[in-house]
Amino acid sequence: MIPQNVKDILGNSENVGLLQTLAMFFFLFFFLGIVYYVFTRPKKHYDEEANAPLEDDHTEDKNI
Repeated sequence: MIPQNVKDILGNSENVGLLQTLAMFFFLFFFLGIVYYVFTRPKKHYDEEANAPLEDDHTEDKNI
């Protein structure tokens, strides 16, 4: 029997614990990957982005 939708798959009580565990590990690895990415970026990158709203934009025509 091929499940027709996600409700059929999650309705099977045999796999619910496994699917919840896999979802938690997927979220945990994704979250830790983002945290690692953010903390390994050079501080210069964040300083440039933090000052971006304060800089004048020379490409925009201000005489409109």
